[in-house]
Amino acid sequence: MKTRAAVLREVSRRRPYGGTRPLEIEELDLGAPRAGEVRVRTAAASLCHSDLSVVNGDRVRPLPMALGHEAVGVVEETGPGVDRLVPGDHVALVFVPSCGYCARCTEGRPALCDRAAAANGSGALLHGPSLLTDAAGERVHHHLGVSAFAEHAVVAQESVVPIPADVPFAVASLFGCAVLTGAGAAINTARLGPGRSAVVYGLGGVGLSAVLGARAAGAGPIVAVDPVPAKRDLALRLGATHAFAPDEALEAVRDLTGGGAEVAIEAVGSPQVMAACLDAVGRGGTVVPVGLPAPGRSLEVPALAFAGEGKSIVGSYMGDAVPRRDIPRFLGLWRSGLMPVEHLHTGTLPLDGLNTALEELASGRAVRQVVDTSGLLSATAS
Repeated sequence: MKTRAAVLREVSRRRPYGGTRPLEIEELDLGAPRAGEVRVRTAAASLCHSDLSVVNGDRVRPLPMALGHEAVGVVEETGPGVDRLVPGDHVALVFVPSCGYCARCTEGRPALCDRAAAANGSGALLHGPSLLTDAAGERVHHHLGVSAFAEHAVVAQESVVPIPADVPFAVASLFGCAVLTGAGAAINTARLGPGRSAVVYGLGGVGLSAVLGARAAGAGPIVAVDPVPAKRDLALRLGATHAFAPDEALEAVRDLTGGGAEVAIEAVGSPQVMAACLDAVGRGGTVVPVGLPAPGRSLEVPALAFAGEGKSIVGSYMGDAVPRRDIPRFLGLWRSGLMPVEHLHTGTLPLDGLNTALEELASGRAVRQVVDTSGLLSATAS
């Protein structure tokens, strides 16, 4: 079948992105789902820094590539062997499918699935090569097994999680990456609980989701750090107890926590901010980096912080989430009012507006912009 999709053919560090138009909306051929795969009509896809990092070359991916990895949609067709999904199901798309058999999957860490990492890195799907081709017959690679900036996507069944049909598409679209990564880092990786102190550096969609996760876990105080005043204000509305600019944060955190926070979550992707997080935690504290730095960047920190002060740095990919467990769990917290992720939604745009949206994201003004990929979002809103 034919589908319209946003395709990146060469990286672009030039801004404004709206003027350079690194993403072109093209009509592609999309193959039918194979065994273990499903075709989804995408309803809403959120724009994430991981998308921007592919556009500007920080994350090296095979090109051309159809971008987008955080989305929700409706199942239209299933391939052979798919027995837990049927046409009409609403599903959240997840950017790391899990094979269920490798060492990481069997130990309960599907975000680190070996087969998924290989497939995602090559631009393929878990069950086979790319199903996308352009008008010239050239293969177009999948982005993280999803390629959600499109009207339709074929994905591995392991990349989808069924969700209730009454969850608004714009809300549900945030759960496959931002909420899994940020709230997951707070709840699964850091294991925050009542009364544990936390500081979150970087208040984009992932960092604010970490604030929501910390609040839902009962942590306190929760300190939010970002240079943008509007994002600090939003963090306070979402459950942070205090918010500071980066140059104010270290002294303030130490004063509030009696020497340093128990947990610091880094959601910027900057080695300098990771080092600041290590300073901001007290003796025995834990730094949880979730931001993705550009390859080749190094972290330099005082070696004595570990054996001498008992501090630790614990990596967290996709929030150490188990999507089939955590998406329903986090949706339950949303229903109860403990995780109001709808406040992360800072704008809705059509597929043709993606390049302008990239500029908004790169500027730091936007938190989560939602793309109405196939008209379903506007249809349900009306």
